[in-house]
Amino acid sequence: MSSTENVGSPSQQAPAADSAGSEAVTPEAGTAAAPTPGDAALAEPTGGTTEAAAPARETPETAPHAASAPADHAPPASDPARWGRVDEEGTVFVRTAEGERAVGSWQAGDPAAGLAHYARRYDDLATEVTLLEARLKAHTGNPSEIKAKAQALAESIPGATAVGDLEGLAARARAMVGTADSAAAESRAEKAAARAAQIARKEALAAEAEQIAAESTSWKAAGDRLKAIVEEWKTIRGIDRKTDEALWSRFAAARDAFGRRRGAHFAALDAQRSEARAAKQELIAEAQQLATSTEWGPTSAAMRDLMDRWKAVPRTGRDGDDDLWKQFRAAQDVFFTARAESDKVRNAEQLANQQAKEEILAEAEALDPTTDLRGAQNALRKLQERYDAIGHVPRGAMRGLEDRMQAVEQRVRGAVDSSRARVAPENPMVTSMRQAVTKAEEQLAKAEASGNAGRIEEARANLATRQEWLAEAEKAASRR
Repeated sequence: MSSTENVGSPSQQAPAADSAGSEAVTPEAGTAAAPTPGDAALAEPTGGTTEAAAPARETPETAPHAASAPADHAPPASDPARWGRVDEEGTVFVRTAEGERAVGSWQAGDPAAGLAHYARRYDDLATEVTLLEARLKAHTGNPSEIKAKAQALAESIPGATAVGDLEGLAARARAMVGTADSAAAESRAEKAAARAAQIARKEALAAEAEQIAAESTSWKAAGDRLKAIVEEWKTIRGIDRKTDEALWSRFAAARDAFGRRRGAHFAALDAQRSEARAAKQELIAEAQQLATSTEWGPTSAAMRDLMDRWKAVPRTGRDGDDDLWKQFRAAQDVFFTARAESDKVRNAEQLANQQAKEEILAEAEALDPTTDLRGAQNALRKLQERYDAIGHVPRGAMRGLEDRMQAVEQRVRGAVDSSRARVAPENPMVTSMRQAVTKAEEQLAKAEASGNAGRIEEARANLATRQEWLAEAEKAASRR
């Protein structure tokens, strides 16, 4: 713009106010702040020519401005009455350290309104400088760009068509040029520190993922944690592309390794479950084949062996294992139910046998060898034959019945011996058989204490055999 400027009305020439605001204080249009006593040399003269009205010159060191003067004492930097004037012809001057300089012309009316108009132009420049200072201090912009803008302002402000402390404002712009490099260094250091912190966060996440991939067997929790790491990873920014890609490669490799290890684990588990299912299906087939057997002793032992083998096979999973167990148990139940029914029938037969033997014993106990020894012997022999022909009786009643029969036999034998007037020793075979029966009874008691059905069945059969042998030995001995 030229040193003089024709100005229309203030409403036409006033620039739009900057919405960002500034630290400089802008007086209201049409008013001028009264100078302080110390500023008498800068006050607008009340009369005389332009030359006579020129104020005494100030150096930049002595001229107060908004950048250096305390806000409590210094007048606003845009104070139009302090930094400029309008002469009688309407020319607007700004005061500088080198003297007055014409910045425009005001023909619209009140000179104070003209000064206020050019003061607002100064305020716009001050606002721009203040914003650059704030950005430089806060490190929120590119220091190189701020430095370039500050340099441009430092060069343009001294010749600006504005009224205010142009030298002070230019000095603030030059100060930013001088500190921009150090601010840039600080900004770089801050960015480097922030970048290092973000890198450290991602390195820690990558290391955690690597540890999970190498050690964790908590597959569900570890998988959820890796998903959470991905979400956290997305929030970490400010890392250069090369470093970020390298860290992501570490994390991705760890995640893939975990996925492979987890997949291998579940594949092995599936294979193990398939093997377990096949093994249990074989056990079910064996149990179903044995279910109809009536060889109670051997089959009971075989069923117990199947149960032991079943327990040694790993589980196939909750649902599948339950179904297989139901099939296996059903086959065993068929056998054991049939055996229980057989035991009931056998017990009923044994009770009937017991009753029949008790009736025979009652007849034998009624014999009186003292009155008719020969008749008693013949009757006892027939009763013994009937007694021996009867099948098994309940184990608990067996000993009592045998003792009663032996008592009758001893009574008849005693009568015979009395008639012979001598005492015959007991037959060694009978003694041996009695010992064998006693031993068999002890074995049966031990088998029942163990709860092993196979052993119990075997001990019962052995005792029955020994008892039969004893009965035969006693009959043979009694006939001699």
